[in-house]
Amino acid sequence: MSRICNERSESIDTLFRSILSLENMDECYRFFGDLLTVQELSAFAQRLQVAQMLSDGMTYETIRSEISTSSSTITRVNTALRYGSGGYQMVLERLTK
Repeated sequence: MSRICNERSESIDTLFRSILSLENMDECYRFFGDLLTVQELSAFAQRLQVAQMLSDGMTYETIRSEISTSSSTITRVNTALRYGSGGYQMVLERLTK
């Protein structure tokens, strides 16, 4: 189980409810544009991209050659894919439908 599941709080619940209330891509851009810096948003997007590439069977070396990311980020994402709460797999499956 991931750390975040063990650290539930009202503020995190409110954040997640806010995200769930978004109705379209434009609203996502508006909300996340206010909530996150460009660097934070890029980091989250990059982690999801790494998860997709790892799920597709790409090696660390291939991933690093295709996108500018550190080995530690790839390792962190790979660890979450293998031992996490299944969030990456769930989202990746939904994106392919």
